[in-house]
Amino acid sequence: MLVFHTLTLAGLIPSKLAKPLACIIWLTLSVGFLLVILLAIGIYNATWTCDNPFIPSIKLADHFDYNYGFGFAMIGFLASFLIFITTLCLTSTDPTDGAPSHAIAKVLCGVVTGILFATLAATMFGLASGAFGGATFTDPDINPCEGQKPKHAGPGDHYFANVDCMKDGVVQTLEQAGANVTRGYRGQMDAGNRVPITEPYTETELCPVNVHWHLGAEHLSVGQFDEKGKGPAADHGSTADHGSTADHGSTADDSNSTYRQLEERSLAEGARLGFQCRHYDAHDPKFTTPFDWKHCTMMEVGQTYEIHWPHSAAGACGTPYQYQTPFYDGVFCNDGVISLAPLNTFQKIGVQSQVFTVVNDEEYYHGNLIEGMIVDGDMGADIAKYTGSTTGTSRDNTMCSRYTPITWQVDRKCHLISASSFDKLCMDMKAMKDDMSGDLYPHGARALVADHLTANNQQSRK
Repeated sequence: MLVFHTLTLAGLIPSKLAKPLACIIWLTLSVGFLLVILLAIGIYNATWTCDNPFIPSIKLADHFDYNYGFGFAMIGFLASFLIFITTLCLTSTDPTDGAPSHAIAKVLCGVVTGILFATLAATMFGLASGAFGGATFTDPDINPCEGQKPKHAGPGDHYFANVDCMKDGVVQTLEQAGANVTRGYRGQMDAGNRVPITEPYTETELCPVNVHWHLGAEHLSVGQFDEKGKGPAADHGSTADHGSTADHGSTADDSNSTYRQLEERSLAEGARLGFQCRHYDAHDPKFTTPFDWKHCTMMEVGQTYEIHWPHSAAGACGTPYQYQTPFYDGVFCNDGVISLAPLNTFQKIGVQSQVFTVVNDEEYYHGNLIEGMIVDGDMGADIAKYTGSTTGTSRDNTMCSRYTPITWQVDRKCHLISASSFDKLCMDMKAMKDDMSGDLYPHGARALVADHLTANNQQSRK
């Protein structure tokens, strides 16, 4: 451009040719800079699918910041477009002509028009690629979370299917749940730098996206919910013992070396019975008086249940579709938040867990179970925090979950709660936009996770 203008001033390029050539050159540069800006916005904010199991998708905006090149592109666009408008409005092909009338107004009008056009184009690119927080324009009657449960990390690889826990003596997965949460317990799996969320989820970006419960406790807390617990169901009977009851003691040395599995029970349509609390008294009517359930199904007074509240930073937080069944849809509702590379699942997904024995006594009524763990007095006061996996009876110490690691915050104590509290919870679940009928009954409990599959990062709050 310096050579071109020098030749023009020297009269070596005809004046009638100089102006249109200059306009074409500066307009081309303006368009080029604008395209660079638009491409940068689009590429930076788009979610890119990768054909490998370790990085199934990546969004550059989650990992990098704009550098100085983006600023240079913006300055280049403004400068080149200003010169284009100036050349167009303030120059003439006749050297004897004076300055065109209203030249300054024309320049200002042209610059403003160019900036508005560039802003509009950048905004359109940004909206299309999710630069503005994933803003979408969707039908309010369409569930945005439906079907969001991931099945594959790469095309058709079924990465998230259950996997053998061990192969040839080598662990094939990351840490599992539910674990021994007895104070002082320490698992044997090295979790490395994976540290659970230590603050309450209410102080984070996570929100509850589901609530469901299991028949008996999936976790073990010696003296609270353990093999000495009782309920209206038959005793546990024979177990696959790996140490005596005393081996589950409250110190790290005692509890590190043992785990146990409970036998299948024909309760809640064949759901597996986990550990039970020690509150049950067959001679106390509050544990034996039947309750007229209106909303929950397959529930029983006197029985122990472990409630789980899955939380997620990728949930439809604050919307009518915040609560989802299955909970995976709620956990993974919004794309671009949860990542396997870099691994952030234990920072973006968490579960609250609290164990109750149901009684027919309104003294123990709590009417807001839908929103999460009860924190009142000794309820929600003694919390074990560790990283683990999803649970359920499709997993045990042979078949493990690939939805791991996620943070668990587990109340170590068992509490009494009224049957009416559970029924109110089920009524609230029925009122949600998504159909939560699949969680209105107790699910089976996973067998206690073995020491070598339990993370060594358990922390406490008390």
